[in-house]
Amino acid sequence: NDFRFQMRVWFMKETKTIDVNCGTGCNTTVFAREGKIYRVTPRENNEVNSAWMPDSHRLNFHWINNEELRLTDPLVKNDEGNHVPATWKQALDKTVEELRNFRSSEIAVIASARMTNEDLYMTRRLTRRLRPKFVDIVSRVGESDGYLISADRNPNTNGVKLVLGVDDPGSKIDAIKSGVADGSIKAVLVLQENIVEDAGFSKEDLSKLEFLLVSYPMVNPAAEMADVVLPGACWAEKSGTMINVTGRLQRLNPAIEPPGQTMQPWEIARDLVQALGGGNGIYSATEIFALLAKEVPEFVGISWNDVGDLGIPLVETGVTIPLLEKERERAAQGLIVG
Repeated sequence: NDFRFQMRVWFMKETKTIDVNCGTGCNTTVFAREGKIYRVTPRENNEVNSAWMPDSHRLNFHWINNEELRLTDPLVKNDEGNHVPATWKQALDKTVEELRNFRSSEIAVIASARMTNEDLYMTRRLTRRLRPKFVDIVSRVGESDGYLISADRNPNTNGVKLVLGVDDPGSKIDAIKSGVADGSIKAVLVLQENIVEDAGFSKEDLSKLEFLLVSYPMVNPAAEMADVVLPGACWAEKSGTMINVTGRLQRLNPAIEPPGQTMQPWEIARDLVQALGGGNGIYSATEIFALLAKEVPEFVGISWNDVGDLGIPLVETGVTIPLLEKERERAAQGLIVG
């Protein structure tokens, strides 16, 4: 019903990608035309989702087309406390100017397990340049539905562990909150997260910060408080890889172009590193993947093409997908064929 009479199927471009609403990483096909997504359907992968996907995940894309909610230009807070549109250079220069006022021990970086491995790699380079006191992500844990919805509501927690090097994702968020509240943390960089609504940071505490940078696809309470706001691309606009809960490396492909001046998160992290004096002649996600294959042991020997449309096993996690286990049981009993 959501899709009926909206668009002729043969007018749309089909993009093979993956779902990012939880750690399962169901394989999907995104149907889009002229920069607008019209529907998302499951794509068969017998190692991940068979031929199914959760309805709630299938319909979680309409916000992408919402022109009122999407951030499309860098914003910098002026002397009157109002956000004004800026160029990327102006926003980056402002960020560097502010960050030079703080010691490393006064800085925290909050990244996201919704970022690709390539985003996380460039974020790691940024943290090595800044050497912040805290680096963490916002964890999201719910209940498994016993089929395809994982208890881990982040799609790339394993990537955070392997690439960003955060051993216990989410464990330092409370310490960052305390540091913001007591003033020991004076500057926070938030990359692709909504830390007010999703991590419990209060506007009152964020107002104590001397500098706050927020990168996100949409308008959110943390961005309203930020000194610099950078528009980061959403999942449907990104190229990269993620590692699902079973340890399978899968590829995310862009279905539409990001709006306005929006940039992919790895591009934002790269430009921040460059603005801080680091060199980064990197211009594509495939280039970053090649660096992952050299620097991260689990990726050694793997090429971008090796990942393919269905992904490949990367690490053993001991986690299984309930739907696949149930299908295997039914096949063994002769109840289904295949």
